[in-house]
Amino acid sequence: MPIPPANLYPPFNIVRLSHVVFGVTDLAASKAFYVDLLGLQVTDEDDDHVYLRAMEERGHHCVVLRRSAEANVRSLAFKVYDEGELDKAHDWFRAKGHDVGWVERPYQGRTLRTHDCFGMPIELYFQMERLPPIHQKYALYKGVKPLRIDHFNVFASDVDQAVAFYNEIGFRVTEYTEDEETGRLWAAWTHRKGGVHDIAFTNGSGPRLHHTAFWVPTPLNIIDLLDLMATTGYLANIERGPGRHGISNAFFLYIRDPDGHRIEIYCSDYQTVDPDLEPIRWDLKDPQRQTLWGAPAPRSWFEEGSLFQGIDPVAATLKATPIVAP
Repeated sequence: MPIPPANLYPPFNIVRLSHVVFGVTDLAASKAFYVDLLGLQVTDEDDDHVYLRAMEERGHHCVVLRRSAEANVRSLAFKVYDEGELDKAHDWFRAKGHDVGWVERPYQGRTLRTHDCFGMPIELYFQMERLPPIHQKYALYKGVKPLRIDHFNVFASDVDQAVAFYNEIGFRVTEYTEDEETGRLWAAWTHRKGGVHDIAFTNGSGPRLHHTAFWVPTPLNIIDLLDLMATTGYLANIERGPGRHGISNAFFLYIRDPDGHRIEIYCSDYQTVDPDLEPIRWDLKDPQRQTLWGAPAPRSWFEEGSLFQGIDPVAATLKATPIVAP
């Protein structure tokens, strides 16, 4: 299917992705992974939650770890332009027949909870408590030196449907993978903030969260993280990489947290600010699409993802397969 024209005047204005809420089964182990290993900063914690931010972020949190009996994802969150956009979003989702509700969230103002076309839980807000800058407090930089949350990638049972829905609310496609035999989308990268993506969609049983990505200063930070993981008991948590993607041109590493939530460490993609920027097409069988250089992705990368709480995944309608490592 053709990529829809960019919707430059959506019904409400999402600025960027904001944060993810992970359900984790061992809060102490997860804190050690995200804080001691990766280097995210604790902004608050209690017996059941740990709030984290990266080094360049002024908002209170980009990750919330929540003690849970089962590993899952509670929500993906996005920031809107102002308070009025929340009301526009509420009315738009309600008119589409989606469940909508105002929920209380620590350190946030009014927060709208709803879901996308697949039932995936999403939350929208405008105000989040601002914290003093720490990007020049170099004594705090540890682990992979994460600067900011960069994007989500989600398994979708129908990527064409995902692109059509998110296009309605203003997400613009930067790159996409097309199955030549059917003409359907196998994957698509969409953005609001002027990078390659705020949220991407990969063909597969879904909705499930494929990964959450963090931007780091240089590829050398990724190499440092690999050395650290290999010598501190996290060798088995390295899943894929390092390497460079064809799509996005980004230098990458994929790792798994103690509950299996997949994290991408990411740098070196490009800006996509121009509203008339044409999407880049890739063929599914192009071996440099997913990996410009580096080992092909393992089967786990295509098949495993984090469940959203209370949502049963649906099998993908497109049965095409990419190149998988032996």
